[in-house]
Amino acid sequence: MEQLAPPGPAAASPWRSKCPWGSSPSTVTPCSLSDVMSEELANELQQQEENASFPHVIGIDTPVLIGEGTETSSDLLLAQMLQMEFDREYDAQLRREENKFNGGSKVSISFENFRMVHPFEDSESSDDEVDWQDTRHDPYGPEEFFCAADKPAANAKRGFVGKGREITTKHDEVTCGRRNTARMENFAPEFQVGDGIRMDLKLPNRVFNALKQHSYSEQRRSTRIHEKKEHSTSDQAVDPKTRLLLYKMVNAGILESVNGCVSTGKESVIFHANGGSMDNKIVPAECAIKVFKTTLNEFKHRDKYIKDDYRFKDRFGHLNPRKIIRMWAEKELHNLTRMQEAGIPCPEVVMLKKHILVMSFIGQDQVPAPKLKDVKLSSEDMKRAYHQVLYMMQQLYTECKLVHADLSAYNMLWHMGKVWFIDVSQSVEPTHPHGLKFLFRDCKNVSQFFQKAGVADAMNERELFNAVSGLDVPGDNEVEFAVQIEALEKINEDHIQQVGKRGKISEFEIPAQD
Repeated sequence: MEQLAPPGPAAASPWRSKCPWGSSPSTVTPCSLSDVMSEELANELQQQEENASFPHVIGIDTPVLIGEGTETSSDLLLAQMLQMEFDREYDAQLRREENKFNGGSKVSISFENFRMVHPFEDSESSDDEVDWQDTRHDPYGPEEFFCAADKPAANAKRGFVGKGREITTKHDEVTCGRRNTARMENFAPEFQVGDGIRMDLKLPNRVFNALKQHSYSEQRRSTRIHEKKEHSTSDQAVDPKTRLLLYKMVNAGILESVNGCVSTGKESVIFHANGGSMDNKIVPAECAIKVFKTTLNEFKHRDKYIKDDYRFKDRFGHLNPRKIIRMWAEKELHNLTRMQEAGIPCPEVVMLKKHILVMSFIGQDQVPAPKLKDVKLSSEDMKRAYHQVLYMMQQLYTECKLVHADLSAYNMLWHMGKVWFIDVSQSVEPTHPHGLKFLFRDCKNVSQFFQKAGVADAMNERELFNAVSGLDVPGDNEVEFAVQIEALEKINEDHIQQVGKRGKISEFEIPAQD
C-alpha cells in the first residue's frame, strides 16, 4: 500500500521530516553581543521598569526621582536629588533657628514662609516610612499611634493604643526613643547632632538628658571662650582690638616690627618692638610696648590708687570699668613724664594709644635688663645702688611730688651700671589719702632688701621714711610709727577739704604728742 504525503508546504520540501502534528515552530534568532551591551537598550529597559514602578507619574514632564543607590545618567535627575537633600537640611537648620529665636515665649515668630518644601517630599510615602527631618508636627503624637482601621472610640483614654494585652502607652520604650531622637533638632545650632535625626534611632531618656545637658554646657563654654577672646588680653596674647592697634602702628611707620613678649605682670604684658620714625619725636631703635590687660580681675581691687587721686577723681565715677583701664595707661604716661623731667632714670615715653603705651626699651638686643632682685652685684655696686635708690626716692617725692606706691626689687632694673625705676602706673601724689602709708611700705621693702644684701649703710624703714619725706615722725616701733602716719593722713585730708581744692602740699603738720 502506497503511503500518501500530507498536503501543504511540507509536501513540497523533501528534506523536512514528516510530522503528524503539523509544522515545527520557527527558531528565534539570538541577539548579538553588541545589542546586549548597547546603552540605548539599557536606558529603554530602565525606563520600562520605572514606568511599571511609578505609574502615577507617567505623563509628567518632571522625571521620576529614583531611590538611593540607583545609578542614573540624567544630570537633571541628579540635580533634583541634590536639591531635595539641600532643601531638607535647610529646613532643619531654619527650624532650629526658629526654636532658638522663640524660646519659651508665648508669642512666637514662624519661619514657615522661608522653608523649602520639595514637591516629591510627601508623595506616596508608605505608612512605615517616617520623615525624620519634617517635625512640624510630632510624628509620635497620640493621633499617630492609631491606624485607619483600628482607631479607638471617642471616649478612650489618650495615649493608649491597641486592645487587651496589645496596649502601647506614651511611656513605651520605642515611642519615647523615637521622640527623643526627633527632639534633638531643638538643641542649639552650635551643637552638631549629625545625621542622627534622619535615622530611626531610639534614644533612651538617660542618653537624651545627658546629651541635652552637654549641649547646654558646651553652649555656655563657647560663650565664655568667645567673650574672653574678644574682650580680654591673656598672658602672652592680645585680643583682636589690641592686635589691630599694633598693626596700625606698624603701618604708620611708628614701629617696624613687633617681635614678641618679653615680660608679663599682673596687669600688663610687655612686648619688644623695633622702632620706626615719627614726625615730631625721635623713636628709639628698640621699644617696649606695654599692653594693659583688658580683664577686670586685676583692676577691680586696685581702684584705691586712682579713685582718690585728684587728677582723675572727677573722671573716675563717670567711666565704665573698661575705660578705667585706659586711665591706668594715661596715669603711667603722666608719671613717667614727671620723672623724665626730673632726670630720674626711667623709660622714655614715645606715645600712648588707648591701653597701649610705647616706651623706650631698657635692655639691649631684645634682652631686657635684669631686675635688681635677680642680678648679682659686688658689695661696692650694691652699696652704690642703695645710695642711688635713696636719692631717686627723694627726687621722686620732692621734685616730682610722687610716691611710687609699689617700689621693690621687682620694679627696679639694673642697666648700664645704674638703677632704673619702672612700673609707675599706680604711683600717687603725697596728698593722696593713703600716700604716706604707701611711702612707708616702699621704704620697708627697700630697707629689707638692701639689709639682706649686706649693705651696712642701709637704714631701717622708719629712718628711710623720714629721710625721703623730710618729716620727723616719732615712733619707737613700727606700730607707733604707723599710728603717727595715719594721724598725718587724717590732718592732711581735713586740710584739703577746708581749702576746697586738690593741690600740692608743701608742709605737713604733726599732731602734738602727750
